[in-house]
Amino acid sequence: MFKSGEVVLANVQFTDTFEIKKRPALILFEECGNVVVAGITSNIEMKGITLTKKEGAIKDSVIKLNYVFTISEAMIEKVLFTLSTEKKKQIHEEFLRKLSGLK
Repeated sequence: MFKSGEVVLANVQFTDTFEIKKRPALILFEECGNVVVAGITSNIEMKGITLTKKEGAIKDSVIKLNYVFTISEAMIEKVLFTLSTEKKKQIHEEFLRKLSGLK
């Protein structure tokens, strides 16, 4: 069972091809074997929440809250690290801000 705030290495299928690559992802929540994650990129020019080497990333990266998808827990190879409480709060607040338009 995976926990919210864990950064994992997962096998991810890209939407524009059938190619599957190993990529880091942030677990948002898990339910019934399905894991909702946010993609992480090392392209720091992209929009999102920064994730630094000091926080546990292999290289400075960006958590892409605009790239959220569901994978099977079987696609997760391993947990890399867990985000701090402060970083999880920052992500939560940003998601609430983005979702506020659904009212």
